[in-house]
Amino acid sequence: MSEATRHAAAYDAVVIGGGVMGCATALHLAEGGMRVAVVDRGPLCREASGVNAGTLTLHMTRAALVPYAMRAWQMWMDAERWLGMGVLATHVPGLTLAFTEAECELVELRAKARRAYGAPIEVITPERAREIEPGLHSGLLKAGYCEIDGFASAYLTGRAFRHALTHAGVEVLENAPVAAIDSGDAGHVIRLDAAAGRAPLHAKRVVLAGGVWIQNMLAWLGVQIPIKVLINQLIITERIRPVMRTVLSVASGLLSLKQFANGTVLIGGGWQGDGDRERGGVEARPQNLVGNVRLAAYAVPALAEARIARIWLGLEAETADAMPIIGDVPGVPQAYVIGSAHSGYTSGPFMGRIMAQHILGQEPDLPLFDPARLLGMPMPGA
Repeated sequence: MSEATRHAAAYDAVVIGGGVMGCATALHLAEGGMRVAVVDRGPLCREASGVNAGTLTLHMTRAALVPYAMRAWQMWMDAERWLGMGVLATHVPGLTLAFTEAECELVELRAKARRAYGAPIEVITPERAREIEPGLHSGLLKAGYCEIDGFASAYLTGRAFRHALTHAGVEVLENAPVAAIDSGDAGHVIRLDAAAGRAPLHAKRVVLAGGVWIQNMLAWLGVQIPIKVLINQLIITERIRPVMRTVLSVASGLLSLKQFANGTVLIGGGWQGDGDRERGGVEARPQNLVGNVRLAAYAVPALAEARIARIWLGLEAETADAMPIIGDVPGVPQAYVIGSAHSGYTSGPFMGRIMAQHILGQEPDLPLFDPARLLGMPMPGA
């Protein structure tokens, strides 16, 4: 860092990445008294945080993350209070379905594992499941039931966070890609892409919150941690009559379903499309589209009458051990990283809170996930 930049930082913290985790971190830092800026290469929450299924579920959350997801679930339900604007968070029960003996075993094992971390999940009979959700296929053998479930409208997330950040005095820089970070004893200089037309930002602390792009962002600081990229396909139907009133998933993990108040049904389940970190989602895979829709219509036969309105692709990040990366960037003072959580939208608000607590010198409500554990690990799936 040159002598000219060795002055008091203009910001106490600059958060790079304006998704749920980055925005939540910035908001809590500002509420803790810091001068904060959020920088994103596009609009807030328009990458993974704005195009995911918006599911707020414990069934599809990894067991060890259940305590985080439960706290975040409450934050989503209270969004209007702490964000000043709601995201249509809706509390409905959740069911995970088993149609084969192998899936029955999975339902039992996963319910037990999540109960060990505090999730109120019980295994119920098909008769009881159909009392809760009458439209289920007659071939159902068993189901996991959780009262704490629901969904939000992901596309409203950016609007709500922008409102809260502005109210808290956070400077929001959208459409401002970062080109590089120069770090030294005096802090960090964040250099923006020339097309942004902005001068470099000076910060005492920098927080990397770039989702699947965390791998590239860490490389700015000379740190190599591999992050796997998933290209998830999502489907929305045209409006149909009410056919379901819960959040549904299949024990195999290949289906998630919910029906919104306007009658549209969102079909997901992690079926993959084509794309990568550099290009984003490029193209849906027709065979996966057909497979996902057929599974949805099997689970809830009335969905056979639904017509697809739109499909799109959302990017999801995963570390080598499939757990989040939240904590200090190894070897770089006053640099932090947060992201790559499975079901990251569900847990995002709480993850941002504990990241901010750590940066503010407070004891986080729950433990972080030390990034140093991932140094030298191979690329997930390699």
